[in-house]
This record gives sequence, C-alpha cells and structure tokens, in this order.
Amino acid sequence: MTVVTLAQSINQVLDQALEVRSDVVLIGEDIGRLGGLFRVTDGLLAKYGNQRVIETPVSASAMVGAAFGMAVGGLRPVVEVQSMGFSYAALGQIIGHVGRIRSRSRHRFSAPMVIRIPYGAGTGGGDLHSDSAEALFTHVPGLKVVAPSRPHDAKGLMMAAVEDPDPVVVLEPVRLYRTVKEEVPDELFQVPIGKARVEREGSDVTLISYGAMMRETRDAADNLERDGISAGVVDLRSLVPLDIEGVSESVNRTGRAVVVAEEQRTSGFAGEIVARIQEECFSNLKGRVARVTGLDASVPLRRNQDVYLPSVTQIIDSVRRLLESGEEG
Repeated sequence: MTVVTLAQSINQVLDQALEVRSDVVLIGEDIGRLGGLFRVTDGLLAKYGNQRVIETPVSASAMVGAAFGMAVGGLRPVVEVQSMGFSYAALGQIIGHVGRIRSRSRHRFSAPMVIRIPYGAGTGGGDLHSDSAEALFTHVPGLKVVAPSRPHDAKGLMMAAVEDPDPVVVLEPVRLYRTVKEEVPDELFQVPIGKARVEREGSDVTLISYGAMMRETRDAADNLERDGISAGVVDLRSLVPLDIEGVSESVNRTGRAVVVAEEQRTSGFAGEIVARIQEECFSNLKGRVARVTGLDASVPLRRNQDVYLPSVTQIIDSVRRLLESGEEG
C-alpha cells in the first residue's frame, strides 16, 4: 500500500496496464514528453517508447477515431482527451461509431477502448477546460461511464475499464487530481463498473453524488452530523450502468434524498438519478427528491467559479428544507 494522489494512482495503473498487457497503447495530445496536460502520463513515454505511448495532432476527433480503429483491430487503446470541452469535437466518432459498433455489427465486433476525460471547474481554467457535461456521454447507447472521486477507485475503475470488452468513458475530476490522497494497493486490482459505494449509512437523508462533488457532499454530511442530522452518503462511482439498487437501499432507509452534481441543472444527469429514485423508492419517500447542481450557464472565469459550483452550504440548506417541509410521500 502506498499513499498517492488521484493523478498518481491513474499514472500507476496505466504503467502497470502497459506492462502486463502488450495490447494496451496510450494515445493523445502531449501525452509523451510533456506527460499530458495534467502530467498524468508522466514518464511513460521514456519507459515504453513511442509505439506504446503515441502522441497525436491537436484533433480530438482524429485521436478517438484512430483509437476506435485500433480497438476494432484487436488493441486496447486508452485515449486522453485534454478536457471535457475538447471532447465535443469527437462526439461524431463516439456517438456514430464507438458506441454503436457492437450492435451495428451484430456482435461480430466490439471496441474495447477507454476514453479519459479530465473535467470540472474550480481550478481557474477557461470554460472549455472546466465543463461538466457527463449527460452527453450517459445518453449514448453502448458506452459505459465512470467517475471516480478517490485514488483507490480511480485505479480500480481504470483497470476495470481497460479490461472491459466495450468502450468506457472515464471522467477524471481535475479539482481532485492532487488535492486528495489515500492508501492504494500497489498491485493491480479492479473496482466493478456499475457498483456504487455506500460511504456511510444514515437515518434522516441520503446524499448522492460522484466525481468532483463528492468532496462537498462528504463535508456537508459531516456538518449535518454535528448538528444531529444523520446523513447517508453514496458515491455512485459508475453512472452507466447506474447502481440503482445500491442507491435505493439507502434512500428507502432514510426516506429522503439529495442529489449533488456539478453539471448544469437542465437535462443534467442529476435529473436522471432523481427520476430513477422516484420510480424505485416512491412508496418509501417522505417528500420530493432534491437536486443541488451547477447553473444553466457556461462556466465563468476564475474569480467567479466558486459562485458557479454547488457549495457545502447549498447542500446543507437543501437538506434542511426537506426536513422542515414535513412532506410525507
């Protein structure tokens, strides 16, 4: 076990995947000598050479398209798209080809590839470097989508994505790359895709989130506990497939739920979670299911990003409104 950051855990698992699987290749802009925009692939070019760590032109569509061809041809490429905003140029490849190849070919072909996408605001980047638009990917049939919030899960989910027979989008929260540390096993392991992590059980309300917003969600739960409010916490880890059974177990116990997401409110993935909870837990709900999300606006410049992001205070206020409403389902 070694204490590492989230970025270091991903570097470690990519290193180990390259070592143990000869069919794994990394592909992306500046991932070689620079080590990637966020230095997540640092040192891997020197260790494995430019046939395994492949630098591309500045074209997200080209790198994802090339990786798709590699995957159909028998390799297991791991693509790094530098930010969520840059991934939009690759949506034609992702929606039209990557997600459809298994059904289109009647299961004769698949695309076992990983698309790594750093995402999220709070680090002062511009809007295209700070978006949180995960609903774009969760809406694509054929894709799996994961969003780790801890170094342990980042390593385990990444290896599970590499081993998966179908394409997986890994959303990496930039805000957490170097701000969270924990002990992570040195050896390779997998965290199952499609399995949420219940971090704590509560009796009054369940807080549900994923990725970058887990930090605020955990802090809100701690503050609520100090005020005598028992808050359960669920880290989804996987958006597609969604572990609705794990979520429902906690919500059925507390009768109340607040979903926290950085993404914009309108048509965001938080709305899907709310709908699924209403469908699965309706008879046990003691009131509406609440959402705390980002704003329906482009991510602002550095000095206003704290205003844009959901805060601990907003989460706590949402819980208090639920408890004070006296609503009964």
